[in-house]
Amino acid sequence: TNTAQVTVTVNALPSVIAGPNQTVCAGTSVTLNGSGATSYSWNNNVQNNVSFIPLLTQTYTVTGTGANGCSNTAQVTVTILPNPVVNAGNNQTICDGSPVSLMASGTASTYSWNNNIPNGTVFYPSQTSIYTVTGTAATGCQATDDVIVTVNPLPQVSGGLNQSVCAGTSVTLTGSGANTYSWDNNVQNNVSFTPVATQTYTVT
Repeated sequence: TNTAQVTVTVNALPSVIAGPNQTVCAGTSVTLNGSGATSYSWNNNVQNNVSFIPLLTQTYTVTGTGANGCSNTAQVTVTILPNPVVNAGNNQTICDGSPVSLMASGTASTYSWNNNIPNGTVFYPSQTSIYTVTGTAATGCQATDDVIVTVNPLPQVSGGLNQSVCAGTSVTLTGSGANTYSWDNNVQNNVSFTPVATQTYTVT
């Protein structure tokens, strides 16, 4: 009779940690970083400590392998919150000096325009500009939309030179600088008439 011995070593599994669950707005990048092991392999083609943009709420599993070759897994859930729907309204075309009101709509809780313009408040733009509104949902998620306000310049209208005539003499008033003209006091553009008194005539 004789004896022999063999030793079986049981290596402990690594305590793999996938990190805390995350909640982000749609379109926001996420970085998953495993810990507790030596190397890590994520499902869904996720690379450890490399940012990516998740498309939907999902649970990700990481497999961590220790220096002894033993592996363990952990999971983390990434919840995707929807961004609000934001509509800045239709593009507008106005004449210089005309009022404009920008009113955003959608599913957001609050709306904030650039250039410190309050939503739905009348203002007078001086030049053609693109205005951007940011809508914020109750969750804090945001979305933006743009609207173009085109400001057309006013025509450089001239009513012509002042005139001095004798009583009973006909006068012709002709506007220039625009396409169409409208005079007050029933005067027609470029049509002669006989004024009965000294008067100032206005052409639009």
